[in-house]
Amino acid sequence: MKYGIQLPVQSQSTIYAEPWEAGAGPEDLVEVARAADRAGFAYIAACDHVAVPRRLASAMSTVWYDPVATLAFLAAVTERARLLSHVAVVGLRHPLLTAKQYATIDHLSGGRLILGVGAGHVQEEFEALGVDFAGRGAVLDESIDALRSALGPDEFPEHHGKLYDFADLGQRPRPTQSRVPMWVGGSSPAAVRRAALKGDGWLPQGDPRDRLPAQIERIRRLRAEAGIEAPFSVGAIAEPLYVGTPTWDVGRRTLSGAPDALAESLRAYRAMGVDQIQVRFRSRGRTELIDQISAFGADMGPHL
Repeated sequence: MKYGIQLPVQSQSTIYAEPWEAGAGPEDLVEVARAADRAGFAYIAACDHVAVPRRLASAMSTVWYDPVATLAFLAAVTERARLLSHVAVVGLRHPLLTAKQYATIDHLSGGRLILGVGAGHVQEEFEALGVDFAGRGAVLDESIDALRSALGPDEFPEHHGKLYDFADLGQRPRPTQSRVPMWVGGSSPAAVRRAALKGDGWLPQGDPRDRLPAQIERIRRLRAEAGIEAPFSVGAIAEPLYVGTPTWDVGRRTLSGAPDALAESLRAYRAMGVDQIQVRFRSRGRTELIDQISAFGADMGPHL
């Protein structure tokens, strides 16, 4: 089972951001990304919001780094970790624009991109950009199809659909990968179905452990019924972690303790059929977070 991390600093929702992140910046982001890269993390991830309405700002904050710029920036300071958009709200942009941006990241990084996509949930964001919010599911469905073509090997990709129509328009550089992995985010019935039938992987939106087996079984059933046999990556987001015995209040939901005990707890995800797990660590500053990442990679990673 592989493990990855959604980076701190680049998105600061009150649901998960630590207080120290409010005063952090690019240097902190770089050092944490490098630590994850050294520790064997399969991917580092960045989120996507163009603009947060005032009514949601107190909970979501307005700190959301652009994922294209952020992942390109971090590609230059890392070597092995893959670069995941978790998730890009691709329906907010024309597929050719999205393809140009992410193909360039894949090219510059030597083929390390994983394009995570999702439908989005902030109505005002869609309205401000002139995109239909009510129909965002259908927009995402066609966007995935269009991106399959636009991120494929052809210099002149072609797509003819209800929303997007293009041909005879060349885009280079092409992605380094012959097929850019596309992971679909979300846990609603529509999102799970979309992941099963259109994606190379699934990024659940915070499903607790007891919900995952049924979701995974549905994905398997849908793919079997559709005759899809291609490889598929099932993801999960673990509970907050603290490797070792904390000397401060890390919250009642946080899993803490000896590395072998924590690894055993996380292996339960693999028994459910999870292929990659996203972890998040409690921390009071950059140094403590890097220490946690390093301890996880050294003492827990080999057991996963």
